[in-house]
Order: sequence, then structure tokens, then C-alpha cells
Amino acid sequence: MEVLRMNKRYCFLFLFFVLFASFVYSNETETLSLRNAWVSPVFETALYSSSGSSYGGGLALGYGSGACIGFKTIYFLDSEGEVDVLEIGFLLRYYLKGSGFNSGPFVQLTGGQALFFKNDDISLPTNWGILTVGVNLGWRINLGKLFFIEPALRAGYPYLIGGGLSAGIYF
Repeated sequence: MEVLRMNKRYCFLFLFFVLFASFVYSNETETLSLRNAWVSPVFETALYSSSGSSYGGGLALGYGSGACIGFKTIYFLDSEGEVDVLEIGFLLRYYLKGSGFNSGPFVQLTGGQALFFKNDDISLPTNWGILTVGVNLGWRINLGKLFFIEPALRAGYPYLIGGGLSAGIYF
């Protein structure tokens, strides 16, 4: 039952991304330049304890060229079925190729709040505001002037390590 509910969430996120991307693409002109604003669905896994991992999805938004600021939120489902996590935070990203580039290797600092939800009572968080901080190392691969993909690894607190993949569009 849990797997079926999870698959519906991922299907909804994928459908939302496809519809949103097609809407943006249909409004483009022939003289398209690389833009600085971007949005991407994020799919990640994180190790919140030594006993099991969590997996989930969310959304990241950013703005900037060479250095970006933005917002990222991810909802993680615990593979052990005990506690789910909602991470809400800000990001500061620097592309190692320097100013003017939004591709290639990057370092990203994130910080914000982590809200933990017990699976038997999902109505209220069990903990309101554990600080979450971390660093991501990733690589943005541009697929033309509109789309990109990003594999990334991360480490921080309260999670130990993690990794993920996102695909997004420029505005």
C-alpha cells in the first residue's frame, strides 16, 4: 500500500514537470538566450541514521549566474517506516567555472529547518525546527538552452550523507 501511494506521488511530480516544461517551451522565441532563473524537481535519498535510508522528492528554485541563491524543499519517506522528514531551506551555489556560467561542477551550501513526522501521526510534526545544514557537490549538464540535469552528492546534519538527481528548466 505504501509503495502504491509513493508511486502516485512520483507520477504526479513527473506529470507536473512535463506539463510545466511544455508550457514554458511553447512560449519561447527563436532568439533564446541562457537565462539565470531555474526550477527543478529533485529526487534524493539520504541516510538519516545508520540503520536505514530515506528517499523522497521535492522542488528547487534558484536565480543567478555563476553564483546562485535559491530555495529547496524535499519530503523524505523513511524506508524503516518510522519517521518522515520535511526539509525546507535556502541554498547558495557557486559554479566552479566562474561568473557567467550555469553549467559544470558546483558547490552548494544549504541551510534551513527539518521537520520530523511520525508515521502513526502525520498531522503534526514531532519536532518543530531542527536546524539542517549541508554541502552539496554536483554537476549541471545543460541539455540545450532550456533544460538541464544535475547529479549531486551531499553531506550534513541531521542527515549523514545523501545523493540525488534533478532535471529542470531555465526561465
